[in-house]
Amino acid sequence: MSYYREKNEEEQLVSMSLGDHLEELRGRLILTIIGLVIGIAICLVFGKYLVGVLKIPYLKTVGKLGLDPSLIAIHPAGGFMVFLKTSLLFGLLISSPWVIWQIWAFVASGLYKKERKFAYNVAPISAVLFIGGSIFFITVVAPLTMTFFVKFNQWMEVESLFTLQNYINMILILVLVFGLAFQMPIVIVFAERMHLVTIEMLTSIRKFMIIGLVVVSAMITPPDFVSQIALAGPLYVLYEASIIVCRILRKRTMSNDS
Repeated sequence: MSYYREKNEEEQLVSMSLGDHLEELRGRLILTIIGLVIGIAICLVFGKYLVGVLKIPYLKTVGKLGLDPSLIAIHPAGGFMVFLKTSLLFGLLISSPWVIWQIWAFVASGLYKKERKFAYNVAPISAVLFIGGSIFFITVVAPLTMTFFVKFNQWMEVESLFTLQNYINMILILVLVFGLAFQMPIVIVFAERMHLVTIEMLTSIRKFMIIGLVVVSAMITPPDFVSQIALAGPLYVLYEASIIVCRILRKRTMSNDS
């Protein structure tokens, strides 16, 4: 069974051999790569302007403080590498709905009928969360983080002269971190649907979850409390939202079964 064939509508697992799984995987990978290439090609055309978008948090921060807004390149290929990395990232962002759909479609090929329906429905939501997390960082968290670092340097009586590569690299990494971190509700709801966790379990570990989110946020963000709290806070809100969604889905399932 390949990725373009009709899925079995009976309430049973799809019978697929190892060869069928490999064929399915190959088809999905090809479609994923095609989508990525198209997205990256589009972003290469607008790469200069996309780099400008990532520079906005820094420029606004230093502008408000009356500092020199220059970002310097200390390597001959520095500007070119930043251009490529930025185009690659934004290519991933604009093609993420297609990429995430292919991932969930591959996962759904080995699930029950109701579970496959859930996987197909959750794919666009997953893409929205990924893009939303990335935009949240660029528009809200990045300016706060840069303000913290620049003002801390001033307090230390150190001049803030950031290189283009170091700044953009930090921003690109955190864009991905926030985009991936915002997938947490999908993982939780999917795990509950697969009976790997229960709603009761999720509610009973709230206190530990808060601590865990703070610790994880501290590990994957720069060493400043601003970005750490800015990630841990929304993640906890998403965690509570996941529990609400799980309750709604449970009630819907019970009503359908009755």
